[in-house]
Amino acid sequence: MLSVDLNADLGESFGNYSIGNDEEIIPLISSANVACGFHAGDPLVMLETLERIKKSGTTGLGAHPGFPDMQGFGRRYMDLTMPEVRGIMLYQMSALDGLARTVGLTLNHVKPHGALYNATFDNYELAETIAAAVKEFNPALKLMGLSNQNLVKAGKAAGLEVRHEVFADRAYEDDGTLVSRRKEGAMITDTNEAVKRVVRMVSEGRVESINGNDINIQADSICVHGDGKKALDFVREIRTALGADQIDIITM
Repeated sequence: MLSVDLNADLGESFGNYSIGNDEEIIPLISSANVACGFHAGDPLVMLETLERIKKSGTTGLGAHPGFPDMQGFGRRYMDLTMPEVRGIMLYQMSALDGLARTVGLTLNHVKPHGALYNATFDNYELAETIAAAVKEFNPALKLMGLSNQNLVKAGKAAGLEVRHEVFADRAYEDDGTLVSRRKEGAMITDTNEAVKRVVRMVSEGRVESINGNDINIQADSICVHGDGKKALDFVREIRTALGADQIDIITM
């Protein structure tokens, strides 16, 4: 029987600004990537998110570090040096790990956020630096990255366990990278289309690119962006469709 992880990026509120449907989404997923305070989140939001995760029994707790860009939600590229990247990675992992321990949770994986994640698509040195920081912090952690791309390659080369991630709500280029959010058609907004694409990625290892070409893909974990308008609908429908196809949802 096939199985797959279902993850969401969470804890992305800040102060009086509320983002996402964390309380409703958390019980429906198997892995939660929690913002670490740089692109989103704050100490109280992080703690509340961790407490919800513990209450739900979700076992796949991940750190979701990003560029220090609260105003841009971490989706704007920052030209940092590799020592700076190492520093922001270690800082954010330490913050979430420390808070997690206080509520009786431990980290399972790390998944970079937004522009930090996307910048690795064509920058292998950046991917290597991220992987090295994860290994330096805790070599038992898994590194999650875009399927068949530099993050998982660098993580594997560093001796880390890796998880190939696919996206329910994003379009793909012919090379398997994500279509820039600045381009038309980058976001999949139709729930039925998103669900069909997910089932095919898991069952066939294929996805149709934005140009109409079939590309190979490895689906260890499916991501739904927690800040998306239809995130809750996507998660519910994906669970239903995977169950109908006898595909188990488990923490990888």
